[in-house]
Amino acid sequence: MRYLPLTEADRSTMLDVIGAPSVDALFSDVPSDLYLDGPIEGLPLHATEMAVEKHMRSLSKKNLAAADAAFFLGAGAYRHHVPATVDHLIQRGEFLTAYTPYQPEIAQGTLQMLFEFQTQVARLYGCEIANASMYDGSTACWEAVAMAARVTRKKRHVLSGALHPHYAEVVRTMAKFTEDEIAGAELSMTPRPDDDGLIARIDENTASVVVQYPDILGRIPDLRKITDATHAVGAKLIVVNTEPVALGALEAPGNLGADIVVGEGQSLGVGLQFGGPYLGLFAISDPKLTRQMPGRLCGETVDADGKRGFVLTLSTREQHIRREKATSNICTNSGLCALAFSIHMTLLGEKGLEGLAAENHRLACIAADRLAKVPGATVLNEHFFNEFTLMLEGDARQLVRDLAEDGILAGVSLARLFPDGDANGLLVAVTETTTLEDIETLACALEEKLS
Repeated sequence: MRYLPLTEADRSTMLDVIGAPSVDALFSDVPSDLYLDGPIEGLPLHATEMAVEKHMRSLSKKNLAAADAAFFLGAGAYRHHVPATVDHLIQRGEFLTAYTPYQPEIAQGTLQMLFEFQTQVARLYGCEIANASMYDGSTACWEAVAMAARVTRKKRHVLSGALHPHYAEVVRTMAKFTEDEIAGAELSMTPRPDDDGLIARIDENTASVVVQYPDILGRIPDLRKITDATHAVGAKLIVVNTEPVALGALEAPGNLGADIVVGEGQSLGVGLQFGGPYLGLFAISDPKLTRQMPGRLCGETVDADGKRGFVLTLSTREQHIRREKATSNICTNSGLCALAFSIHMTLLGEKGLEGLAAENHRLACIAADRLAKVPGATVLNEHFFNEFTLMLEGDARQLVRDLAEDGILAGVSLARLFPDGDANGLLVAVTETTTLEDIETLACALEEKLS
């Protein structure tokens, strides 16, 4: 769509219609002492298009591309191979937008894609209903907490200490505006998740229990045990999954009793993109709670001639008339990322996803076994999928920086995720893109640095 700037005549006509003498009059409520009297100190002045392009190119050259490094970064964003078909299809003219049309029934292709996407997410999570995607995993996590409060009419939420700290921080920030009580906990650095410690914090006032699966250290919590304790007090179990490929090998959370399952869909189809945009996934197990879901829901129907068609069945957000009765302020559904996810899932199929998960786990086991042989390094986990925690005899933060200069992205320091956490912990992620040569490169580099 081309950008057509307004003419002075257009502006004058618009001002006449609303009864304002000038554009400045629209800002009359802003106190005069808050107006700028000159350029903002520290910000560069305007530049030519060529100068800006040259500056941005120089900045981009400082990036260390994943393809140029032995890559072991994870912690909620994972490097997977994205088939070329995904990029080809999402760039078709009828799809190349991240926005959702306001006359949805006209866009049958978009609605059908979102309907298929919902089906895929529901099956992946073992749930009955999924919505048409959200911003990202962290905001989906907060929406789940808010939904649990509406459903249970309680305000206390118990967060696992092994929940991704960025997700937990989003929940805490949003809860300031709703007066919900967030009961957090310190991360337990044990080979197995502290399920009993989490359960001990659940009481009759609890609205929801939030647990990550696999957790931030790569461990696998016992969801059935946590489910029983959560439901015993009438609370809702919210399960967060940041690595959807893991569900090709692990039992789906919905099948283990989770009431709401949320997560990040970046792993499938979207790519790392140096930080976004990403894709939030959201599903529920009980269809009776559908109207309490945030965002929107696409459905299948038939038209007056009996032909198959798709409609926006439910949209409980504030833009669609709901206003103060809205369940959320989700203003988009990351449509382009949802399309990429759906294409990748379609290409894989159920067997393909299981095979991809098996390969991720196989390579992760090889990496864990090799790194465990490095003097001064110990694998913390008893169980993991494709990510595990390595405990080092030394500061992992400095080690990560040193290895990055050598072209090795060794993992994520736990102290980067938890400022007061163990400086010796290193979170290592392995996917199908990791080669045996990469694993050996990392192991030899650690042997040299730790010796």
